[in-house]
Amino acid sequence: MRWNMMVLASCLAMAGCVGNSMSERQDENVQSSLLYDKVPCDQLLAQRNGLAQQYHLPVDAKPSFSNPATGFGPFTPDMRSKARRDADQASGKIDAMNRSISRRECGKPAKQSKLGLT
Repeated sequence: MRWNMMVLASCLAMAGCVGNSMSERQDENVQSSLLYDKVPCDQLLAQRNGLAQQYHLPVDAKPSFSNPATGFGPFTPDMRSKARRDADQASGKIDAMNRSISRRECGKPAKQSKLGLT
């Protein structure tokens, strides 16, 4: 019995260390929006809309996270299909693009200054 528990614990530790855990892969979907700050607004809006259309996602998509049993996140293998992983990665990119778009106020009309002519 004790031997079985040691083997099980070793297998769980190895499963979490190979880089294929669900929580590790989901964390990779979150991206920095700073990567998109140098992309012109019109190109960034087009990229975001194209990515959303390609993966059938809304333009306000955000990365999602599963809720594995407490403490087992690093040991839960990623069983999602390749298509699902790609869509989740695209939602992370879309979210980063949206943060850059909102920070730079892309797509909004330029603010006009009021001239005080009397």
